[in-house]
Amino acid sequence: MFEISVSDNGIGIPEDKQELIFETFRQADSSTSKEYGGTGLGLALVRKYVEMHGGSIRVDSEVGSGSTFTFTIPSGSDQH
Repeated sequence: MFEISVSDNGIGIPEDKQELIFETFRQADSSTSKEYGGTGLGLALVRKYVEMHGGSIRVDSEVGSGSTFTFTIPSGSDQH
């Protein structure tokens, strides 16, 4: 397996919203007065592509301290 992580020092994602951000058109802050834009497609597409290759994705985040997204995919020799 390959494991790749990407971290940021952004606003973080509340624990109760972390699974929602991988759903199509869902965002952690869906209010009309949200500070950050986006369509809510990016992470849903990432999850789809990772799963299509037999992998998985997870997020570790703390509000105010940023987030780390980690995905794993099988190495080429593991695929049948």
